[in-house]
Amino acid sequence: MSNYRIHGATGEWEVVIGLEVHAQVTSKSKLFSGADTTFGAEPNTQVSLIDAAMPGMLPVPNAECIRQAVRTGMAIEAQINKYSRFDRKNYFYADLPQGYQISQLYHPIVGEGQLLIEKDEKAGIPEDKIIGIERIHVEQDAGKLMHDQHPTMSYVDLNRCGVALMEIVSKPDMTSPAEAGAYVRKLRSILRYVGSCDGNMEQGSMRADVNVSVRKVGDTELGTRTETKNVNSVRFVMAVIESEVRRQVDLIEDGGEVVQETRLYDPDKNETRSMRSKEDAHDYRYFPDPDLLPLNLEDDFLEECRASLPELPDAKRLRYINELGLSEYNAHVLTAEVETFARFETLLAITAEHLGKPESDTATTVANWSMSTAPGVVKSLGDEANLEYATAEAQAAILKMQDTGKISGGQAKEIYEIVLKTGRSPDEIADTEGLKQVSDTGAIEEAIDAIIAANGDKVEQYKGGKDKLFGFFVGQTMKAMQGKANPAVVNQLLKDKLG
Repeated sequence: MSNYRIHGATGEWEVVIGLEVHAQVTSKSKLFSGADTTFGAEPNTQVSLIDAAMPGMLPVPNAECIRQAVRTGMAIEAQINKYSRFDRKNYFYADLPQGYQISQLYHPIVGEGQLLIEKDEKAGIPEDKIIGIERIHVEQDAGKLMHDQHPTMSYVDLNRCGVALMEIVSKPDMTSPAEAGAYVRKLRSILRYVGSCDGNMEQGSMRADVNVSVRKVGDTELGTRTETKNVNSVRFVMAVIESEVRRQVDLIEDGGEVVQETRLYDPDKNETRSMRSKEDAHDYRYFPDPDLLPLNLEDDFLEECRASLPELPDAKRLRYINELGLSEYNAHVLTAEVETFARFETLLAITAEHLGKPESDTATTVANWSMSTAPGVVKSLGDEANLEYATAEAQAAILKMQDTGKISGGQAKEIYEIVLKTGRSPDEIADTEGLKQVSDTGAIEEAIDAIIAANGDKVEQYKGGKDKLFGFFVGQTMKAMQGKANPAVVNQLLKDKLG
């Protein structure tokens, strides 16, 4: 249970949050037309006669959009409705040529599901929590009004008009900004795993409507909610909640009432402002779309959808912990994004092959390299780092040299720096730049003998029980060897000579 509380003049308050996430379906063409969906095209260059609502143009459902919605529903363990139907949501706006939006109200394609957000005590999530998902319905997007192109007129771009969206509606199960942020991140991760949406919030292909209400701690009835539209980043979702909670609490404690309405978020002022009163379903005069037959999904189609699903984040995280032996933290970080686990698994497979070891034997080493060492080197180099040289083969070669004792951890970093600057091979760098550990016992013994001879008093103290002095001898030996001595060899020889 979240411990997020708002302290007001009249006592403690809690927040109830529900999110409606609009995710653009990954598809080359729109929901009911063959128009292109590529982002960034010139205004009004991706508009079919259907999108422009020309008379006599009839919509035809895009099977790929339906398939992606079903696969998304399966990924959140939701009920897939074999029967679903499209409805018309009637309203007038300049970016909606039809005068209605084709959506699904009464019979959505996906019913109830769930999503797990993981414990994160630092963020204020004390335990794992299941967030209920009420439904996913498929609908068409509207166009876009552009108010900054002319001093006295607004322009309309219909490129997005008719683009397929999944509206993923959560239950009001979230009780803190941290939980809402974790929910959006996890949902975006799942969509990217499945490939049903690219999750690029900055481009508008995923955005959230944030529903917020407050009530006194201990109350069971929900307060009046507001809906803040089209929030396009996780950070802003959390900021909207914090801003709206404070506004509602202050309003109620000052004797006012929260009005059910639609609001907009101003990130520059970090505040929400009223947009319009919140409409109910009857205000839109929903009715079944007479131009579209109901969808009736067959078992073979559903089986194909399920068979096409990849290993999903929760299953992958548990496999990393149980089979690869990774810590919960490492497993969580590595499975959070598709790109992260893909790089890790590629590097792990190549490294294990080069070493001739099972992946479980080298997984922790590869994880630490992927999460800490390699990013640290890239960050330290800044613009000098050429990421085209950061191949899995090059990194695996470095890890192999480190595993076999040819180089130390510090030398591994130095070699990777040179790789990123020059593209040279790690083995060639180690050979020509003197970046190899010395395992020659003769050279190391010679250095140790000299150090022991010069520090007779410390040798006596060590032999008299001052065990911590062992570190002194290790440090002096490594210094004498310019940091190139194999630490394991140094330790063993010192133990033998000091007794």
